[in-house]
Formats: sequence, C-alpha cells, structure tokens
Amino acid sequence: MSRVALSRLPGDRVLVVDATSSHEIAAADLAAYVAGREADAPRWVWDDTARWYPPLLAAGVRVARCQDLRLTHHLLRRAPAVDGELLEGEESALWHRLGPSAPSVPALFAVDDASECLRADLEDARQLAAVAASAEAARLTLLLAAESAGALVAAEMTYAGVPWRVDVHERLLTDLLGPRPPRGARPRGLEELVQEVRRAFDAPGLNPDSRPELLAALRRAGLEVGDIRASTLRTLDHPGIAPLLRYKQLAQLFSTNGWAWVDQWVSGGRFRPSYQPAGSATGRWSSNGGGALSFPAQVRPAAVADEGWVFVVADVAQLEPRVLAAMSGDRALARSARGTDLYQGMVDDGAVASRNDAKLGLLGAMYGATSGESGRMVAGLTRRYPEAFGLVERAARAGERGEAVRTLLGRGSPSLGETWELDADEAPPDPDAQARLRRAYGRFTRNFVVQGTGAEWALSWIADLRNRLWRLGGSGPLVSRPHLVLFLHDEVVVHTPAALAEAVAAEARAAAATAGRLLFRDAPVDFPLTVSTVRSYADAGKPGAAHPAG
Repeated sequence: MSRVALSRLPGDRVLVVDATSSHEIAAADLAAYVAGREADAPRWVWDDTARWYPPLLAAGVRVARCQDLRLTHHLLRRAPAVDGELLEGEESALWHRLGPSAPSVPALFAVDDASECLRADLEDARQLAAVAASAEAARLTLLLAAESAGALVAAEMTYAGVPWRVDVHERLLTDLLGPRPPRGARPRGLEELVQEVRRAFDAPGLNPDSRPELLAALRRAGLEVGDIRASTLRTLDHPGIAPLLRYKQLAQLFSTNGWAWVDQWVSGGRFRPSYQPAGSATGRWSSNGGGALSFPAQVRPAAVADEGWVFVVADVAQLEPRVLAAMSGDRALARSARGTDLYQGMVDDGAVASRNDAKLGLLGAMYGATSGESGRMVAGLTRRYPEAFGLVERAARAGERGEAVRTLLGRGSPSLGETWELDADEAPPDPDAQARLRRAYGRFTRNFVVQGTGAEWALSWIADLRNRLWRLGGSGPLVSRPHLVLFLHDEVVVHTPAALAEAVAAEARAAAATAGRLLFRDAPVDFPLTVSTVRSYADAGKPGAAHPAG
C-alpha cells in the first residue's frame, strides 16, 4: 500500500510526497487530485483529518485510508513500547503542541502560522521508524490504523449528520417549557416552577440556579445538606423538592438542547455535531461541539430517519466485561460471556446467586470497589476468576507505585503527574495525602487497561463497519448509501434505505466478530449485538424494535 503525504504550504499550495516523487499542487486542485489517486487505495498521510477531510467530503470525495499524524504522534509519545527520542526532529516541538482542530466551515487553510504548514512526510518517517523499532510493532500498527480510521468516521458523521426534525424538537420544547422566550429570559414553564419553588421555601428572591442561595434556602427549611445534586435532593422530605427537581431537569434541557442548540447545531435537516476522537486518556471519544455523546432521551424523538430510510441501531452487550475476559485469557469468565447477557451467564455458571451480584462484582473489580456489597462480591469472584480479576489488580498496584500502564494494543496511560495536574517529582509533602493520591491513580489505571482496550475494540468495529457499509451501498455518494451517523462508545447508529436494513444489521454483527478476532485472536469470547431497526431513534431498544444477535 502506497503512502501519500500532504502538507500545506503558504500561498494556497499543497506539497505532495510519495515513494517516488515530491511536487506541489494548488489547494483548489486537491479534491480532484485525491479523487484521481483514490482508485489505487493509497494511505493519505496528513497532520489532522479534521482539517483535511471535510473539504474533500464537501467536494464529494471519500477516502478509504489515512494516517492522522496528530492523533498518532500523541499516542506514540505516551506508548510504553516506543522510544520517544525517535519522534524528535524537525518541527517536533510543534507536533508536541498540536491540538485538535476546532469546528469550522470546511477550509484548508485556517490560520497562517507554523503549525498550519507542518511537513507530514518528515513526521511520518519518524513515526514509522519509531514503530518499526518497537518490540510491539504489529500491535501499534493496528492501533494507529484504527485510530486514524476513527478520525475518518468522525468527519463523515459530521458531514452526513443525524436526520433531525426541527419541528418535532421545537414542539417537544414547547410542550415541556412553554413558548420560546426572548433571549436571556427563562421559558414560561421554568418561570412557573421557579415561583413554585420560591413559595415552598418562603424565599421570594431565590435563584434556583445559584448553589449558595439554594443551599441557604434548604438549610433555613431545616434541610442540612452539603450539595444540591439531584441524588441528594431526592432523599429529602419537603414540598419544595419535587418542583425543584423538575426545575433542575428542565433547566438542563433548556441550556443544553434548547432553542439555541437547534439554531447552532441543526442545519439542512441534520444535526451535525463535532466529534473529538481520542478525546479522553483511554482513547474514548468526546465531543467538542453539539454534545453528541450525551444524547438526552427527551429530544431523541426529533431524530427521525428520512422517508424510505430507517435507523439501524446496534450496541454491544457488556463490552468492557467481555474485553476483560478476552484480554486476560480467563476461560471461566469467557465461558460466562458466551451469549447476550454475560451477567446471567455468571449466574448460570454458578459463580453468583443473582445477576445483580454478578454486575456488582465485575464493575467493582474494574472500578476498584473495596467496601459495601460490591466490595464483598469482588472478594468472592476473585477466587472464581483469578486471571481476569488479577489483571485489573496488577494494573491498580502499578498505578499505586506511580507507574503507567498500557492497553492491549499499546496505548499508554497518562503519568501520575499528568493525571492529577502536578509534577510527579513533587509529591505532596503529607504522606497521607501522597498515599491517597497514589490510591486514586491506582483506581484510574485499574480501569484504564479495560476501558482503553474496549475503545480499541470499538474503533476496530466502526472502521470495518464503515467499509462494509460503503461496499453495500452501490455506487452513489456517501449519503446515498448506508452510512454511520452516530457513535456512542459501544453503540452505532446507521442511516440506511429501509430495503437494506437487514443487510446492515448483518454487516454490523460481522464487523463486531471481526473486531473480536482482530484484537483477541482465538479467545473464546464473543461480542453479541442488540440491533433495532426504527424510524425514530427514540424507539431503539423498545419491544418490537430490538432483534438480539442470532
């Protein structure tokens, strides 16, 4: 497979470097150039997919493969199996500082500074050398390819957007909040709740959005609490609590997915969020615009497929416990994982008395529970599943010693200093404080190895599914074929012509199986999906919509 490196140059020019040549082209000619060479299936090498790919998509050009040097640079710098000195060289200080592109109108040149004209071919050579010199070159190569494919998926999902009915969304808001208020004012429904809360607490000027004011009002009413979280408020007995909880719920909807959100993030009948691949330390994605990874149930009815199209919604059951079973090689836990419900499998295997016990024990092991019912279950299950529970325990002990840990494919955890925003060489002088810090880091590393490997499985899944959907859809452009429109850690949403829904579901399952084999080879763990075919995203998972993996 050939590699073609693209670098921006001053004057709206692009430097193109491949194995045999180096030449310049005009930025205006780039889309035609890429389309012409795509037939040879090269790997396009560039500094940041979020800068290069949107203009190509806008011009109707889809690429099959890329190397996102920004993502892979940061990944390799932290990878324990990589000699970081091999990444040093010309412009490396700029690569160290290069952050994700901000959402913008697709444009090739955003800022005229040094970071906009980085030499992709030079950085690519350094990264290839660093991987080749590693004892884990094969795993790292897979990880970099998956990470870069994820960046392509992210850009394509933003381009395609989630079909969104503005009229439905605004009707939902009006039903819940009242008519759209003037800018800076509360909706009528919220204002009525504010008045009800003020009367209940005999506080005419109370601002329920002010933590100090609300705490003072609660304490005057004889309710001694230290915070105003909903979980705390629900434990209180007072006539003002019900309207206060309702206010907090609706105020959150108004601020995060109200009319202003619609104005900013929905255009042309599509919700177009901005994703940030590897936005968290474990490799999980985040969102740097639109809040796509936190999709409130209250507005999901507005996500409606186009006429003649449907959503195929697929999510994997208990991803992280399955990943733990596979990566640890724990055959007993793997046996329990054969089926759609791993927790029930543990019950059937005689490991625990109830499904709830199984869930408490496994989640407790992955998140470091040491007390209460969860801690008790961890102690018992450690004897039953020694390889799985031993893996996370070793990761925790490494973290408590201040050591970094790694995922299956080689992503390294942040150091103790990076995680807690202090210099690791300047530990707190108080020994008790230092011990607490190291225990907290141990809980982080305990979960990191499983959550990070789960993110690698999910990246491999969507990378394969992306290509399967493209082949399934005939010869039209991206949005005329089945295409991914949403990705939520362990769930995907595909927008597809209704006639292809069954084929899409089959491809989603096949891609999940392929991802499992790719990462875990012959480990006896499956990754079953629950698949729903629906017109509205709000109906996913409801009776009659879900079709468990067969």
